[in-house]
Amino acid sequence: MSEPRVDRRSALEYASLSDVGLRRGNNQDSFAVALAGDEQDWQRRGHLFMVADGMGAHAAGELASKMACEGLPHTYRKMLDRGPSQALNLALHTANTTIHERGQANAEFQGMGTTCSVLVLLPNSALVAHVGDSRVYRLRGEKFEQLTFDHSLVWEMMAAGQMPRGEVANFIPKNIITRSLGPRPDVQVDLEGPYALELGDTFLLCSDGLSGQLKDEELGSLLLALPPEDAVRAMIDMANLRGGPDNITAIVVRVREEPPAQGGVAATSAGPRPSLPAEEPSPVAITDTPSSPLTQAMWALLAVALLFALALAASDNRVAALVSGLVAAAAAVVLLVSNLAKSSPATPTDLAGPLGTGPHGAFDAAPNGERVAALALMAQQLREAAKDEHWTLDWNRFNTYGDHAQAAMRKGDFVGAVREYALAITTMMADIRRQPSRKDHRDNSVLDL
Repeated sequence: MSEPRVDRRSALEYASLSDVGLRRGNNQDSFAVALAGDEQDWQRRGHLFMVADGMGAHAAGELASKMACEGLPHTYRKMLDRGPSQALNLALHTANTTIHERGQANAEFQGMGTTCSVLVLLPNSALVAHVGDSRVYRLRGEKFEQLTFDHSLVWEMMAAGQMPRGEVANFIPKNIITRSLGPRPDVQVDLEGPYALELGDTFLLCSDGLSGQLKDEELGSLLLALPPEDAVRAMIDMANLRGGPDNITAIVVRVREEPPAQGGVAATSAGPRPSLPAEEPSPVAITDTPSSPLTQAMWALLAVALLFALALAASDNRVAALVSGLVAAAAAVVLLVSNLAKSSPATPTDLAGPLGTGPHGAFDAAPNGERVAALALMAQQLREAAKDEHWTLDWNRFNTYGDHAQAAMRKGDFVGAVREYALAITTMMADIRRQPSRKDHRDNSVLDL
């Protein structure tokens, strides 16, 4: 369920929501909101928000994500001899060890894992820790940025120069991830930040059940137009309207007051990232080195082999396609071993910051006529589906939102139009969920618009 909250200590407004989607029998996503207990805790550790997307047969994925969300916040807060970034880094490694050992102890859970994306908001800065393809975004004004790098086959190939950034070939599976917590005894964790905070900054944490169905620009426009509680509901409803093929989880956090000044000067994004208090060296090194010639060659080989395998399969040349597939698999094994080697303990490094190379994507969140038209079409298709199914809905409320959206469009108020159409959609979706005929029919495709 959605959990709208306002934290008076730091004036953060947030909301969280998780949904099983339309195609899955259980929800393998988990999330956690761990607020500071008092002023001292707020100053030292801040507030922690996280999303985890589990993977594994039976209930293994659900267990892995649940273990991460239950254990990681506690581990982070209890490491008071460490600074925030070191404590966060170690908390993810501890979660990885715990999940891996649980998987090894039970044959049904072997290989289970989970993505993990964590946002820590301190009095004047934000830290991000990340493994997998769940994402953390930041909206500032009309600029929507992805702070995390997807640990997926597609993104790794783009980073290796085997594919132009932003160009996703259809032959590459988009759901293959290259890192997760649990399957291996060691894991490589990405840390990003610290990012200075500004009044109005809005953060989105989400699983790929959301980011896979809505475009980045659409997510940014909804965050810009709606308060957190309405935004999480609208985004998840829209992901379900587009098929809901996966579990969907979202947390939205908004800074409602100016963060404390740092050194007498308000922290902004224009200058360098703020430094955190000095920290002791971490036992795990965070490295950001260029790919080796072998790694680059393996990515190239993998890309070419995949292309040939698919082309040969399409021409019914199965033997040659199999050979190309085996070559691609061999290249993938070499890359996996290389990636695991990078995650092994190395020379300790200071994690005081700045950390990482993010943001890893920037998008224009300003609503425009095209985005409003897409929402209007979705609302119209939903109306037609509801009439075809003879659902009992609050049509007066739905039509009122639609009228307000059209009035906003006539005035050139795209933000208002996005808001009203989004509210129209969430209102009707709430009514639809209450229809008796939809119980136990989550695979019904009537809403696949």
